[in-house]
This record gives sequence, structure tokens and C-alpha cells, in this order.
Amino acid sequence: MLTRLGLTAALMLGMATATLAQDATPKDGGRFVYVAPYGSSITSLDITATPHTQDEIVAKAINRSLYKWNPESGKPELALAESVEKSADGKTYTYKLRDATFHNGDKLDADDVIWSYNRLADPKKALPGAEQMLQIAGVAEFQAGKADHISGLKKIDDKTVQITFINLAEPGWNLMSNFAPIYSKDYPEDQLASKPNGLGPFKLANYVPGSKVELVKFDDYYEEGKPHLDKLAIMLMGEASARDIAFRNGEIDVNVLGPVQYEAYGQDPALKDHILEVAEVYTRNIGFNPKVEAFKDKRVRQAINYAINKDLIVEKLLKNKAYPAVSWLPISSPAFDKSAKPYPYDPEKAKELLKEAGFETGLKFSVTATSNESWGVPIVEAIIPMLAKVGIKVTTDPVESSVLSDKILSDNFEAFIWSNSSGPDPLKYLTCFYSKTPQTACNYVKFSNADFDKLIEQAGNETDPAKQNEILKEANNLLQEEAPIWFFNYNKAVMAYQPWVHGLKPNAMELAIQDYEDIWIDASAPASRK
Repeated sequence: MLTRLGLTAALMLGMATATLAQDATPKDGGRFVYVAPYGSSITSLDITATPHTQDEIVAKAINRSLYKWNPESGKPELALAESVEKSADGKTYTYKLRDATFHNGDKLDADDVIWSYNRLADPKKALPGAEQMLQIAGVAEFQAGKADHISGLKKIDDKTVQITFINLAEPGWNLMSNFAPIYSKDYPEDQLASKPNGLGPFKLANYVPGSKVELVKFDDYYEEGKPHLDKLAIMLMGEASARDIAFRNGEIDVNVLGPVQYEAYGQDPALKDHILEVAEVYTRNIGFNPKVEAFKDKRVRQAINYAINKDLIVEKLLKNKAYPAVSWLPISSPAFDKSAKPYPYDPEKAKELLKEAGFETGLKFSVTATSNESWGVPIVEAIIPMLAKVGIKVTTDPVESSVLSDKILSDNFEAFIWSNSSGPDPLKYLTCFYSKTPQTACNYVKFSNADFDKLIEQAGNETDPAKQNEILKEANNLLQEEAPIWFFNYNKAVMAYQPWVHGLKPNAMELAIQDYEDIWIDASAPASRK
């Protein structure tokens, strides 16, 4: 098990390794061959229609949102707005938009922002990105059918848009989402899934289903001097073994490593010096659906947390490419309680709790899972005998990666194992357990607790960051006590890169999501990259 000191060292390692890839002066031109490792396909080229990280990897090249995430500062910053003014009460923001151009030549204006956000929040469309709109005033009324538009969105002039929010939380945490891009109001909506029209540094050239997405430099991208690359190819490669062979043969420029490859690459003299590591703000977990009667009792949920030896799983199966979870928020969160302890492995305590709850025997449920080696069927198979020892029978419900979120969002599961964002903003990600957050947003386990709700509401109206973090620390500890999920681990993401690659960043939000406009390749690259 990695200590907290070890985690800090790992975070610093990720920063230091990333710096190595950016020390020289960027060189323009060339072709970069990236990889999308979470399946052999994508669901849609319209990122607003899909919750999948696999699709997000592609969308990051094509689209832009009002804000963007800065992986080096660890904070959101303005993207499509060049400036913002905040009202005295801290709830109304007035944005001056950049001079930006869509790939089809349309110019960005305030109406595009308002149209995009109304579309995202439209309950009839049920778009996954709707959760990013919940902080905007008037969204609740719009979604309830009490208004025909979002009252918190106001056009001042063509280049100025005003947004009013319901609380004092930093809006950038929601509006930086790649799932909440700004689209052109004049572009045919039915073409977005096949012929995307974004504001990003690259535009679509060719999509070969089940194989790759090819993109080319967009000359009118709003950031001067970027992108550096002429071409970007994103290979759709879900099989770890296929990625390993392709990387070793120089066919791809990066490889996102699983536990087995992490161990092997770290011991290979030819590969170990070009590895980027970062502690991602993702919490792997098993979510319990309260439609299963037993899961309504927190003693049952706690018992499952006591019954599983997660330290052993992290060590033996994940090769220590993860950090055992304490609660929902990752250890790097400003609202993480450093005195908190994870659920210990205590099968006898688990048996006691199950007996108290009336489930000493007979409890059984299935876990919906993908084949992912770090948070899928292999993990479920590891916990099956552990839970059997305390009288719980577990089976697997295996699904494809593209199906998992569909089953969860449609409430078609008893339990699921998944990897979910849990930071860096503690308020945003604890709000996923707020009772008014719908299952189709991110309250996948339909958690409802009055005390927790009060803490979230209190935190949302607190202007002092230190006081807000103390409130959220209490909420996170309460969540651990209530155990709506099995707290498994926080991910350590690892990416190997070729020696000619520069500009990769330690993105703790998701290492596979990179700022493609900053990536470049040097003269040592093979001819196929020039």
C-alpha cells in the first residue's frame, strides 16, 4: 500500500516527467499518432450525445468550451472568453468572447453560447452534458417544463454573454467540461454526430469506424501559433496487447499502460525513461442500486466494504498502479480529511453487520462490468470469493465498454463497477451524491441523505474557500460512513511516449485527454511522422 507521502512523491514524479517532454522549443509540422485506449470504436462524434471518455479523447481535438482545464496549475481558466467580470454578489458573470471561428467558417457569438447551453439542458434530449448546466440559474425550471428557456443566460451583445448561477461555486469547474462544448447555432444539428463542426485546433478529415479518426490542422484556430502539428491520427485500440506491439514497433506515439504493462515497461531500459505518471482524480468503485432491497440498509453497504481486501487486490492484480481509496474524494483534494482511515479488511465485522441487517445468508447480486483489467470483470472475479466468505453471492454481468454507461443511466443494473471523476473540485464532485442530482447526471446510485444535502447546500453558499473545504470534508466523511459505494481505489495513470514526442501534460483529470495543440514532434521522428 502506498503511503500518503508516497502519493505526494508520485504526484511530483508526474509533474517532473511531464516537464522532460517540454523543455525544447516547439517545432511545427508533422503527424502525431495518438491512441484512444478504451475500446475499438467511438459512439459519436457529437460529444454532447455520449458520456464516454473514448469519445472525449477525439472531441478534445475538435471542440472547445467556455473554460478549459489547465493541468499544470490544476485550475480551470478561460478558453472561449478573453475576459470575465463578476458581480458584487458573486453569482453573475459577464463574459467577453474571443474572436473565434468554427471549422465551417461561422464566427462565435453570444447566441451560440446560449443556444448550446439550452440544448444541453433540454430534458427532451437527455444529454449527458446536462449535469454541467445545473449550476446555471433557471435550469431547474427549464428542465421541469416551467420555462421555455434558461433565465440565467442573457445576451448583452454579439460578443458578450451574461450568466447567472445559483451559488458561489467557481463556474469554470462545470463549464470547462469537454461534454459541454459551444456549437454553432446555425449548423445542422443532425450532422454533428458524423460531421462535427467545432472551434478546436483540428478538424475532421476522415473517420474509419473501428479503426481510427484522422484530423488535420485548423488554420483559423484562435490561439496564435497553434497547433504545432499538421496532422493528428487517433487510433482506436482497446486491446492492451495490440497497443503494446504497435508502440514497440513505433506505429503509435503513446501507449496508455495497464498494470501488467506498467510493471514491464518500468523494468525495460529502452522504455522506462519515457513514462509519464500522474495520480488521476478518479475513484474506482462499485455502485449499489437501492432498488435491491438489501442496499437500502447502510449496514449491508458497510459490510461489503469491510469484506473486501482491496489492499491485496491493488498489490497483486493492479501491481500497485493505484492507491487504495479512503472515501470518494481523492487524497489530493483540498477537502480530503487527512485523519480519515479507509475501511479495513475485517470479514468478521462484515458478518456482524449482515446479521444485524437480517442478511446473514441469502444475499446475492450481480455486478455489471466491462473487461477493463483495472476496474472490470477481473476485479469482480477477485472479490467474489471474498464476499462468499461472509455469505454474499456475487455474479458478473459482463458488457462492452460502450454499453456500461447506458445500463447505468437507464437504471438497468443491481451493482456496477466503474471509474468516475472525483475531483479536483470537491463541491462539484460531491454534488453527484446530492439527492436532487438525477441519475442521468451523475447520482448513479440515487443516493439521498438529508444531512448530506444540507452540507452540500451550505458549501455552495460559502464564500470562504477554507470554510467551504471544512464543510465538504464533513460531507465526504459522511459519505464514507453511509457507503453508497464500495470505495476501491484512486487511479495512477501511466502513459509511455516515444522519444520524439514533446508537450504531453500530467492531466490529473484524465491522462489520456491531452492538449493536442501543444504537442509537437522533433527531428528524430521517423519518416512516417514527417
